[in-house]
Amino acid sequence: MSEATSEQIPLTEFSRKQRRVLGVLLEKAFTVPDQYPMTLKAITTGCNQKNNRDPVSNYTEDDVLDTLQQLQKIGFIGCLHTESGRTERYRHYMRHKTKLTEPQLAIITELLLRGRQQLGELRTRASRMVAIDSQEALRVALQGLQELDIIQSNGNLDRRGIDVDHNLYATGENHDQMTMLADEPDEPAAAPVTRAAVASPVYQQPRSVSDSGSSERVTALESQLRDLKDELNSVRSEFRDLLDKFEDLRRQLGG
Repeated sequence: MSEATSEQIPLTEFSRKQRRVLGVLLEKAFTVPDQYPMTLKAITTGCNQKNNRDPVSNYTEDDVLDTLQQLQKIGFIGCLHTESGRTERYRHYMRHKTKLTEPQLAIITELLLRGRQQLGELRTRASRMVAIDSQEALRVALQGLQELDIIQSNGNLDRRGIDVDHNLYATGENHDQMTMLADEPDEPAAAPVTRAAVASPVYQQPRSVSDSGSSERVTALESQLRDLKDELNSVRSEFRDLLDKFEDLRRQLGG
């Protein structure tokens, strides 16, 4: 068994099946290392599982084997032979073939498996694999991926409520395009000072201290509301994942 070389391979584009297979190998390497490297049967099961997959697939072992061989030719997948020689196992070489950090690999894994997501959802799901302690830590990892043109977003990463997605779709593939959100409206321009205005100034009642305080409180409440919406989306995502896992477990137990 030979080790993968450290030669870097650029991440450009993958087919739908390639993204799913590579995402499964990345995910399982993080979450169940004792079951990794993986057999063809285990990879197929991971591709078709109901939770944390969008869309849900129904690939055959032949589909997955063909995809593994494609990824192996590129250099992102390795095939290992056991001592008995009966069972082949597969592993990814993303850590060797790219310079991505562990948080960035976890983020890419989630985007490969589920596609477009909001920041709160993405952080919750990626944190199953690698600790991402804050939204700021998530943004730092995302900015690095954005500089490499591996991800795309529909707005500045500092803005709330934006979506991010990977940028590894195959040429000509039909998928949801990211539409940039409109920027926040600028402050209205000041009215030009005219000679008439100078000659006959219009009296304006001075803004009271209480009005200023109310405006600041409204701004603070709006910011808190956006934070709560992000947290709610994250909780909903966790709840849906738990329901999916419960349904999978119930079916396995014959319930």
